Amino acid sequence: MNNAPIAVFDSGLGGLSVWRELRRRLPRESLYYFGDGEHCPYGPKPREEVVGYVDEAVRMLLDRGVKMVVVACNAATAAAIDYLRVHYQVPFVGMEPAVKPAALSSESGVIGVLATAGTLKGRLYRETAARYAGRVKILEAVGDGFVELVEAHKEQTQEAVDTVRRVVKPMLDAGVDRIVLGCTHYPFLTGALRKVIGGRKVTLIDPAPAVERRVAQLLDEKALSAGEDHEPEYAFFTASDEAYRQGIISKSEQALLLDL
Repeated sequence: MNNAPIAVFDSGLGGLSVWRELRRRLPRESLYYFGDGEHCPYGPKPREEVVGYVDEAVRMLLDRGVKMVVVACNAATAAAIDYLRVHYQVPFVGMEPAVKPAALSSESGVIGVLATAGTLKGRLYRETAARYAGRVKILEAVGDGFVELVEAHKEQTQEAVDTVRRVVKPMLDAGVDRIVLGCTHYPFLTGALRKVIGGRKVTLIDPAPAVERRVAQLLDEKALSAGEDHEPEYAFFTASDEAYRQGIISKSEQALLLDL
């Protein structure tokens, strides 16, 4: 039994889509959320720069006594997860675009992967994509402007629909029936995505449930689960200012209402 909090880290607000899944499925666990904000987005940045930002945030979270860190950012996972596992003793859970379930369930044989440039270049993604490239055709696209829309709280606007359409329409025209959301910001654009998809039979695949299952598995394996009578605590941190932290809190409430 361990009542210490689990930390969820992201470059900004997107990791709240993972935080939501953990809060729903692991209701006894305390959760600390760190949204960098100051340096978002990570996707276009050099690896060494991203590692520095992630390392600084993780050290702060460990100083606050967290028992596990979920790197709820695909770009940060691609750049820094190996470094973190070498330098720190707590368990780390990272992100990986859910190519496997998309490939195994696709009926058309064509799947789409939406992600940042950093994620698509990362070792984890490239290895997974190569494993299933013989089974399905994988269409990749960088979600240009997606992260910025979510960070600016504009995901419910016509601008969001237009931005999503520019990126996703070529995938739809090519016959995809599964679209993998390879950035934790992207589930916040589910409404815009569904408007663009329209009546087509296309399933959006969010990796957050798989992350929650891995967290639950590690809690059990390492005897880290909170006690049955533990009252969970939730706290929010940022490398940005207080206004950004308040935005995280507001977005966390919205995240609990997301229906993917």
